[in-house]
Amino acid sequence: MRWNHWIPVALTGLALGGCATGFTPPTPEARNSLAPTGTLRAGILLTTALQVTKGAASGELKGVSVDLGKELARRAGVPFTPVGYTSITALIEGANSGQWDVAFFVLDSSRQKDVDFAAPYFEVEVGYLVAPGSAIKTLGDVDQPGVRVTVAKQGGPDLYLSHNLKRAELLRGDGVPAAVEMLRSGKADALAANKAILFEESERIPGSRVLDGRFAVVQYGMVTPKGRGAGSAYVRKFIEEAKSAGLIKSYIESAGLRGVVAAPPQ
Repeated sequence: MRWNHWIPVALTGLALGGCATGFTPPTPEARNSLAPTGTLRAGILLTTALQVTKGAASGELKGVSVDLGKELARRAGVPFTPVGYTSITALIEGANSGQWDVAFFVLDSSRQKDVDFAAPYFEVEVGYLVAPGSAIKTLGDVDQPGVRVTVAKQGGPDLYLSHNLKRAELLRGDGVPAAVEMLRSGKADALAANKAILFEESERIPGSRVLDGRFAVVQYGMVTPKGRGAGSAYVRKFIEEAKSAGLIKSYIESAGLRGVVAAPPQ
């Protein structure tokens, strides 16, 4: 997955799904463009908890993407069907072969030849997890001589920190598990990753801490296949209205995501 649309940041009553007000219903043209089969088919990447989880007992798909897709279908007056994929490559191919009507991607200009992006709906914060007993207290303490920062090789944090760390040493692991092991074994002082990963790993390393703040965010947006003109335009309007109504924030909280915030209105 490409991460070239990172956004650096300075180092420093909710309406629920079925009862939000102020939403614009789609025109017949927009509805037909959005869901030409009469059902809203939502392409969902099953391998990331940022998009979807499964209920322990029922196996039912849950998560922000599912909630958003269901609400969009409800407002369009059509049934909702999730279409699961286990790789981003298969998901993109699904757009080209007409397998889905909306999907959920990291905003990335390299994919604009295949899909049309709506405005972002949430942002995943990127920061640091520090080792137990570490003297590092703030983001500003990380980029100092003698500090070793580990990242997953060629991932987003690697690409960003390769250009922005000036004094700390950057160590690369072959994937997130390898980078985590560097921190766990004392070969690194801090792990850089998205905060959803950091909070999960912090529970497995007693005494470790996720630092307050963030040095970047990764934006996720709802997308449509190319050529869905009126449908794509309605999705953009829907996302903005969902943010304004507090739906995105409520979906994030319901999914229990940490280090994830609703994107600002555009």
